[in-house]
Parts: sequence; C-alpha cells; structure tokens
Amino acid sequence: MTELLLGIDVGTSSTKGVLTDLQGTLLKTHVVEHGVSHPQPGWAEQDADEVWWKDVVQVCRNLLDGSPYTGENVVGMAVSAIGPCLLPLDAQGNPLRPGILYGVDTRATEEIRELNALLGEDAIYSFSKMHFTSQAIGPKIKWLRKHEPEIWSRTAKLTTASSYLVFKLTSRHVMDRHTASHYMPLMDGETLEWSGRYAGHFCDLSMLPELGWSDEIAGSVTPEAARITGLREGTPVTVGAVDALSEALSVGVAEPGDLMVMYGSTTFFILVQDTPTPDPRVWTVGGAFKGQLNLAAGMATTGALTGWFREQLAGGSSFSTLFHEATFVPPGSAGLLVLPYFSGERTPINDPRASGIFAGLNLSHTRAHLFRATLEGVAFGIRHNLETFRDLGADINRVVAVGGGAQSRMWPQIVSDVCNMEQVLPEVTVGASYGNAFLAGLASGHLNMTDLKAWSRPREVLKPGAHNHQIYSELYPHFLALYQQNRGLMHELHRFHTKSRNQALNNDV
Repeated sequence: MTELLLGIDVGTSSTKGVLTDLQGTLLKTHVVEHGVSHPQPGWAEQDADEVWWKDVVQVCRNLLDGSPYTGENVVGMAVSAIGPCLLPLDAQGNPLRPGILYGVDTRATEEIRELNALLGEDAIYSFSKMHFTSQAIGPKIKWLRKHEPEIWSRTAKLTTASSYLVFKLTSRHVMDRHTASHYMPLMDGETLEWSGRYAGHFCDLSMLPELGWSDEIAGSVTPEAARITGLREGTPVTVGAVDALSEALSVGVAEPGDLMVMYGSTTFFILVQDTPTPDPRVWTVGGAFKGQLNLAAGMATTGALTGWFREQLAGGSSFSTLFHEATFVPPGSAGLLVLPYFSGERTPINDPRASGIFAGLNLSHTRAHLFRATLEGVAFGIRHNLETFRDLGADINRVVAVGGGAQSRMWPQIVSDVCNMEQVLPEVTVGASYGNAFLAGLASGHLNMTDLKAWSRPREVLKPGAHNHQIYSELYPHFLALYQQNRGLMHELHRFHTKSRNQALNNDV
C-alpha cells in the first residue's frame, strides 16, 4: 500500500488540501474558496461548521475519492488554520456563534483600553512579552462576556480554528503554543504554559484546550469523523498550527535566523529564534517545536487590499492584467504613495484606527499607477516591519517569500528593491497545506527534520536592484511621515464613521 501524508490548511479566503508521498512529491491537491463575513465595520467572522469544517470534509472527500487514493493510504494528517481566533463552544462542543477572527477583527479596541488601564500595560508586557493589540484574544474574550452575555452563559470551551478542526477529527481539545501565545494574558510568556494570574478577568482555565507542539500527535480520527471525511479510523492527527507557521515550515524556515515573509490575504512574518528579543511593536510567541520561539509580526491587508482594488477600482480585471499593466509604470509610481492600512494596521504601528491613503494623485495617474503604488505601499510596510526586527537586535540570515502574492515575481521583486534584501523563492510554493503534510510525517514518525531540505528546495534567489532601491529609499521617509502626520485625522475620521454607523443602526431599529 502506498503510504501518503495529508495536509489541510484553512486560510482566510480558501481551504487547500494536498496529498504527498513520503518524499514530498505532490500527488493531488484540492482547493475550496470561501469568504469572510463583516457584519459590522471592524468585525471579521467565519462560521466554524459551514466554512471551516465543511471545507475540510469537502477537501478530504475530493482527495480520498478512490481516484486513485483512499483514506487507507493516509498514514498521518495535519491541519492548520487562520489564527488566533476566538470560538465559543457549548458543553457538547457545538459552536455558539461564528468564529471571531485574528487581528483583522478590531472590535475589542475599547476592551484593550479598559484592560490596559485596569491591569497596567507594563505588567501585561512583562508577563506576556507582548502588548495588547487586535491580535490578542484576551480582549476579545472580554468583549464576548460584555456584549453577548447570553452566549457567554452557555460557553463551556474557548478554542481557535485549527483546534476546533482537530476536535472535530479526534474529539480532543488541543491548541498549539504559537496560537496560544496570543491568548494573552492567559499564557505565561516565559514558560509557555497556561497561567491563572489574570484568568479571573477573562475565563476559567478549564475552558481552554490542552497545550501541545505542532509536531506532536493530538489524537486519532474517530469513527464518526472517518465516516464523514473518508479518512481511516485511527489515522494519527497532529496538534495543528496557525497557517503562517505551517507555511514557514513548508519552505524550510526552521533554523534560527530564517525569516518567512508570507504574501497572503495579510502579510505575516515569522523569524525563528533561539534567543528571544521581545519588543512591544511585534509579537514573541511559541514556535513549532519544543523549546523554539518565534518573533512574529503581521500587516492587516495585503492580498485583501489587491483584491479590493481589483473589485472596486478595476472592474474585476484579472490580476495578470493588473500586474502586466503595472510593469510599464516606473518605480515610485510617478510620485504616488499608498498607506495600506485599509483595515487598520497591526505591526509595527498597532493602530486599529489607522486607515488607507492614496497620496499624490493627479490627472496623469492611471489605474496602473494606482495598482503599482498599492504594491509598493505594502512593500514599504514590509520594510517598516523588517527594520523594526533589526532595531531590536534580531538576526535575519535568510528570507524566504511564500504565499499567493509571491506567485507573481513582480511583487516580491518590488519588496526586495524596497528593503534591499535577497529573497529565496521556493521550488514548491503550495503553502501551509504542504507544510502540514511534512508535520504529519514528522509527528507520525515517517519523517525526520533532515528530510526538510529535500522538501523545500529553492527555485530562485531574487536580488535587489541598486537603482530602484535608491528611488524607494527617497520615498520611504515620506511613507513613514504620511502616517505620523495624518494619524490624528485618521482617528477623528474613524470616530466620525463609528458615530455615523451607530446613528444609522439606531435609526434602523
């Protein structure tokens, strides 16, 4: 019997599954598209059963339909998903509301202010190695208790997307330590274990899943899950991971000094460290493997911004058309500058009330100028994050570009030019699902870490262009100033928008 590994990743806009052999050869893939619900400005939600679990079942059914493989071939599987999310479950494990998504959901801004005043910003940072941001789950738990008390009264468990899927497959509540780090301040940043120090302000620790590392087995596929998915009963399932962590592993980002830049719906950064360098602007979190730490960061809109541009400003034109048009625009987009903060911003400014700006517009600009400037705006945001890493003394030895945005050579080349850095483009760029297949083999004992080099061969190394870098370096200070000089105005416009929205809602009632 052919021994295969199954990896599934539930991303922000799609779910992808892969079947590989033990050598990492891609044998079969399947993708299911889905959306994000925005019931109010600043909110981002997905239904746990109708999106996350339904997608996983559909992917399994497609990959294991007997042409030519079945669940009998699978010797290990791993699932990753967007994170950190907040999903309340009742005593039977049923979701009580849609999952509240990661840092792109900014509903708990007021709770963050309240908790900082109550508990002290310095005390929280000292304990958790991070400040409260929209990525943190503690304030969202506080929001749930305050605004949805009926749901809270029925809540028995709190979990995240990947952990919910592991629960559906194995009946075990387990969470990886990378994701759990963002359930601050419920995790001790030193020990990477749950702590009751601040639990009284949030929830009983019994409501949280067990903790594990991403290369450990969480449990095995139950008879009910086997019936629904087509998997073999007893198939080992790993603890799981946040999607970015699996994506990093998929391209060999596993050694200290390795940095992944993920061009997805958002941009996510994972720098593997052996010695932590905590800083309030970014996140210090658990890694994939026992004893490993990551320095992580994330922007709020990347692929989500180019998707918005395509739908709202380009009449649904294909990305290939937009990228092609942008090749004829010179670096710097004829003095057009974009702040890519269209859903607030995460690191390093951590400002949920930030907003997007197109600056320098004139009648000579075309949509090609606007699109290239959008790509460059994201690149400036990436530079801001990488300079923050270097400011705090973090060593970056190798940068690997992954994600859908890296499929077009143009965008990562702009980033290399802006940041004056080389980027490795991997030979296999399937994404987190491929990293999950490797994790499944590692956890089940069919692979070891020495196999990762063969799974993650490089295709090309992008080198920065000196001329373009000089142009971008002239613009970069203006990018930083554009936010600093307009921050107060952004916040006033955010306040006005919130007020107008609330008035409209009251009028509807």
